[in-house]
Amino acid sequence: MQGRAPYYRFLHRRGPLLTHGPLLKLIAFATVTVLLTAMLAQTLGSFSDGGTAYRARFTDVTGLLPGDDVRIAGVRVGRVGDIKVVDNSVAEVEFTVDEKVPLATSVRAKIRYRNLVGQRYVALTEGPGDGRPLRAGGLIPLAQTTPALDLTTLFNGFRPLFTALTPDDVNKLAYEIIQVLQGEGGTVASLLRRTASLTNTLADRDEVIGRVVTNLNAVLGTLASRDQSLDATIGQLQQFVSGLAADRTAIGDAVVNLGELTGATADLLHDARPALKDDVASLDTLAGTLNRNSAVIDRTLGTLPERYEALTRVASYGSWFNFFLCDFDGRVAVPGAGSITPAGISSTAARCDTSGGGR
Repeated sequence: MQGRAPYYRFLHRRGPLLTHGPLLKLIAFATVTVLLTAMLAQTLGSFSDGGTAYRARFTDVTGLLPGDDVRIAGVRVGRVGDIKVVDNSVAEVEFTVDEKVPLATSVRAKIRYRNLVGQRYVALTEGPGDGRPLRAGGLIPLAQTTPALDLTTLFNGFRPLFTALTPDDVNKLAYEIIQVLQGEGGTVASLLRRTASLTNTLADRDEVIGRVVTNLNAVLGTLASRDQSLDATIGQLQQFVSGLAADRTAIGDAVVNLGELTGATADLLHDARPALKDDVASLDTLAGTLNRNSAVIDRTLGTLPERYEALTRVASYGSWFNFFLCDFDGRVAVPGAGSITPAGISSTAARCDTSGGGR
């Protein structure tokens, strides 16, 4: 045992060295990792909110929010600040860029999509120019900016394409695209096969599309051959509409007066209807009486000329008798009022005395 004592003392002295060695390596590895991470973060973008302020004007900044990134070649170099509307139609974006990154007057700004969620950022690129530095607070004009791609307009452009497909084909194509983009499955070849199937579907319908284009061409040709008549028709229609517009007051008054005339006529017919009804009934009675006495009337009318002729000869060639009007009266039947007897004519001459003294 005494001979082994030096050996145990040797192991006791080496034990702490063996224990602290891996710990020192772990500390060194962690230190290097932290430093490299900090350097990478510093390279990808500065976390400082400071920097030089600039302005840029865009026609559309939909989806861009304060706090979004400002990047150059994919590296974040600044942050978007305030967004406001100027000149009632232009959006002005204020942003800051790291002081270590100078901008030139030829710089160009474009809004790009950051991810599929819809977040966006401002991308700065160097454009052609003299390279003069852009002063702090300087403005990037509309001629040097580009708004983000409008996905709604893009998808609307593919609407005729999707219309030609069945819903199942659209769903399969969309599913393949999502799988390829997400890396969850599928291959580019599968996507190309789906696209080829879509192209073949459109090719199968090229005859229908051709007929539509041909018919449209014929219609346009007919219109082109009769452009003068069409122009004249449109001109006359415009004059007619203008005339109606100029006379709208007179037309309105005429319509009002026509309405009043219609009302007055209706009232007149309403008041005169009972009298007309009685007249028609009396006329029917008169016609019946004349019809029943038609033989007498015919004989009277037949002998009346001879009697008038004989009476005329007697009165003309001799003083055989004289006519003298003594009395004249009459009676008028008024519907609804009975009979009316107007004042008659009566002579007081001696020859009209029927008592016998004047005879």
